[in-house]
Amino acid sequence: MTPKTEAELAQMITGANGPLRIRGGGTRPIGQCEGDELSTSALSGISLYEPGALTIVAGAGTPISEIEHTLAAENQRLAFEPMDHRALLGTQGAPTLGGMAAANVSGPRRISVGACRDFMLGVRFVDGQGNIIKNGGRVMKNVTGYDLVKLMAGSYGTLGVLTEVALKVLPDVETTGTLRLHGLTDRQAVQVLSAALGSPFEATAAAHLPKGPAGEPVTMLRIEGFETSVKYRAGKLQELLRGYGDVEVTLGDGSEWAAVRDVTAFADQPGNVWRISAKPSDAPELVRRIEANAVQYDWGGGLIWALADEGRDLRAALGDFDGHATLIRGTADVPTFHPEIPALAAITTGLRAKFDPRGILNSGIMS
Repeated sequence: MTPKTEAELAQMITGANGPLRIRGGGTRPIGQCEGDELSTSALSGISLYEPGALTIVAGAGTPISEIEHTLAAENQRLAFEPMDHRALLGTQGAPTLGGMAAANVSGPRRISVGACRDFMLGVRFVDGQGNIIKNGGRVMKNVTGYDLVKLMAGSYGTLGVLTEVALKVLPDVETTGTLRLHGLTDRQAVQVLSAALGSPFEATAAAHLPKGPAGEPVTMLRIEGFETSVKYRAGKLQELLRGYGDVEVTLGDGSEWAAVRDVTAFADQPGNVWRISAKPSDAPELVRRIEANAVQYDWGGGLIWALADEGRDLRAALGDFDGHATLIRGTADVPTFHPEIPALAAITTGLRAKFDPRGILNSGIMS
């Protein structure tokens, strides 16, 4: 089923006799999902773009590449740097605006500007009863309430099928500076990342690769802005971090950060891929516990990507910790998403009963 209008989508959901599997570009098949495929690919196109107001509105099926190309023509960008899962998951197709919003996809810049949900101004969607719902606005000055906007971000299509998303965008930057330190232990690296992020020098990304492209540990920081400012702040960070070793600085377009964003180091390696969210200070100990085949730290240590043997349950190895672990790729005899605490699970169940009382939208994806 490929509805061409929001009204057609509402009719299809109203008339559904069983579960529906919501598909955007098909590039992020995370979680097990049952039902007939319902594609949003035809709900595509940019309906409003106001560079002066820093806002863009488009259909849920609009490819992210189209959004980024349109913004680039006005020297603007999606500030939260959405990850492209295709290499990691081995998928084809084109990532879409709706899929990005439904999964709250955010990249390395999340630590400095916020997540996808923080840039969503408004949404239109169809719930599990076929009701067309609008929430939020199409421009920043029209604040009509963000509650459902934030709720839809990261709901993975279980509360409703997005048809339109309004986003705040930001100007692009002139220069990107990347700082690298080599040979640090995981614990030293997290200390470096924390020191940089806690400084006034505005790092916009902070990652550590225990096994970098050259096979040795590399710790990376990113600074963005006008070239004069980037050079000044990079010099100050060199001074701040000199106790940890030599700090190499390169200026350019920052293209090397795409590999960190998309976790391409794990793309062609067999095994399960886990995404672990934790306190940065806890990260090195958690990595020690799981004994993964490979890991990558992002968000200053708050995000751990782990490559493990097929079927292995990393949650059992993690034990009780302040965070959550999601199985992004592979299979194991565990739920894809981290089990919620009872109080939160009760809220989740209540929300789904309200928005999708028949339980037909992406049924089973959260199990």
